[in-house]
Amino acid sequence: MKVNRRTQAERTAATRSALIAAGRALFGELGYADVGTQAIVDKAGVTRGALYHQFKDKQGLFAAVYDDVEQDITAEVADRVGELAISDPLSALKAGVRVFLERVTDPAVHMISLVDAPSVLGWSEWRARGEEFGFALIEGILQAAIAAGQIDEQPTRPLAHVAIGALDESALYVASAADRDAATGEVLVVLDRIVDSFGGRSER
Repeated sequence: MKVNRRTQAERTAATRSALIAAGRALFGELGYADVGTQAIVDKAGVTRGALYHQFKDKQGLFAAVYDDVEQDITAEVADRVGELAISDPLSALKAGVRVFLERVTDPAVHMISLVDAPSVLGWSEWRARGEEFGFALIEGILQAAIAAGQIDEQPTRPLAHVAIGALDESALYVASAADRDAATGEVLVVLDRIVDSFGGRSER
């Protein structure tokens, strides 16, 4: 009888995935401060030793959870924007803004990405990690807009920072609003105007 045994690498990967999934669920529901390591390992079905073998501490696990959330959001934005990012980059940016707001105003994602991440990771690391995900996507779309002749040739990094800052503040506004649908409509008007302003071409 053939026994299918997982390799050590597969077991390690499975343990890490289980811990990240457990941390994501608990941090998203309760917030970082109210989640103990015992609750995490119980939910993941692993030992405390396994947690500390994979991550230095609870903060290390949170960083991995944050990365996991940001990867998911970025992948969904990229997937839903699709070919539009090539044919009409500025319209793609507007579409991406809508997907981002839809995802980041989910209570669990909002708790992890916008409430806890800046304080748990520290502002500098939070921004640095963010730049690996959504920032790079936005800058890529802006570069495509320049290539398509939709905006003037210019440094895209400051534009991307403005866009990210506006998105984060918009998400905080929507998440705390009594009527999220109305708040989303309000900020989308503003965000669309910001994107349109990127396309304002200078007179020559």
